Amino acid sequence: MRLWSLHPKYLDSKGLVALWREGLLARKVLLGETIGYKNHPQLLRFKKHKYPVKAMDTYLFNVYTESKHRNYNFNRSKIGNKFTEELIDVSENQLIYELEHLRLKLKTRDHGIYLKLRDITVPDPNPFFKKVEGDMEIWEIQK
Repeated sequence: MRLWSLHPKYLDSKGLVALWREGLLARKVLLGETIGYKNHPQLLRFKKHKYPVKAMDTYLFNVYTESKHRNYNFNRSKIGNKFTEELIDVSENQLIYELEHLRLKLKTRDHGIYLKLRDITVPDPNPFFKKVEGDMEIWEIQK
């Protein structure tokens, strides 16, 4: 499961669809509707939020919005209607790490998008995240 911190505008079509599906799975985990993935490290930041499900719905709404820009047909009814304005911090170093990780995937999967991303040094975050100074997330370091 990868819940990208970077803005979904950087993802290719496969990446955006995968993010939507993985985000919906993460939402089910937060709702207690799954057996597995309960302790997945990328869920920690959502679990720590005052309103975990609203946080995930806000995150997914931004993914949904990107899908609409691309004329995709993601099912809006799969997420709730209650959102939060309390953003989650994401470090600049985490965003840089994710951009490099994405570039590695895109180099073979979608070379055209890979080329569009080559001059970006620090990507924009998903609008649900607030960019701050700091290190990569612990789950990236422990790999």
